[in-house]
Amino acid sequence: MKLTREIKTATLVISAILLFIWGYSFLKGKDLFTNYKKIYVEYDNVEGLTKATAVTLNGLIIGSVTDITINQNTGKVLVELLLKTEFPVSKSSTAAIYEPGFIAGKQIAIYPNYSDKTVVVNGDKLKGTTEAGLTASLQQKLVPLQEKLEKVLVNVDNLVTGLNNTLDAKAQADLKKTISELSNTMAQFHKVSENANTILDENKGEIKGMVANFNKVSSDFSKISDSLNKADLGKTAKNLQQTLANVDKIMVDLQAGKGTMGKLLTDEELYKNLDKTVKELDLLLEDVRLNPTRYVNVSVFGKKNKPYVAPENTTDTKAKN
Repeated sequence: MKLTREIKTATLVISAILLFIWGYSFLKGKDLFTNYKKIYVEYDNVEGLTKATAVTLNGLIIGSVTDITINQNTGKVLVELLLKTEFPVSKSSTAAIYEPGFIAGKQIAIYPNYSDKTVVVNGDKLKGTTEAGLTASLQQKLVPLQEKLEKVLVNVDNLVTGLNNTLDAKAQADLKKTISELSNTMAQFHKVSENANTILDENKGEIKGMVANFNKVSSDFSKISDSLNKADLGKTAKNLQQTLANVDKIMVDLQAGKGTMGKLLTDEELYKNLDKTVKELDLLLEDVRLNPTRYVNVSVFGKKNKPYVAPENTTDTKAKN
């Protein structure tokens, strides 16, 4: 069967019309083979919101804005949304205008109410809200910061002005001189530091030897500490304390005149008698030395002993000898 020219022309025209309708719907964000729900949301202000703006649900794009109109009587803005989702959006859900970023512009996010099981249908209205975007939030935070920064700048300006008024030409010159001297001091300190590093590098071996000796001394001291710890110093100190207490008691008794030593130290009469006895003993020894035959006499023929004569003066006799 041959197709006539008229049939071919009609088929081509119908295909072109269908293609035009599909392309027009595609450009408007519609799909001919998808079921859509057309709902409305009313806002006080839709600044930054445009047609074809995405509508999201938990971050997923489920539709777009198809029309924006204003009510001349109330001043409210009516936004038409075209949703393509099988998700059961309830009638008590809210549609919030938010700003996902600095460049992306405004979008509408639907926050469903899971407790409400009444699903929206074509022509229903949702409650509209507006969330502060990143720019607005940042602006709200920057306004107080800007005010504080302005106050700080004013205080800094006053401080600088007062400092300029306080520092005359001489004070400024002295300040510059001080800064210059401080720079020279830092340069000298850097030079000293380099010299110290050089000295340390040159004497690295000796320093290592000193450290080794110190470690050895520390080890020996640790051993000595262990020995002292084992020596029971507490018992030794206790015995020493007891000995000192006994010595203190003996000293108290001596001062009180108790015992022979105490009487010798405190009894003056005993001291005088002892001194007298010592003098008499000294005289006796002196006489024995001068006249030994008077005390020891060995005589074969029976010679008589000489009578005893007391020395005239002990001091003179000693002087003569």
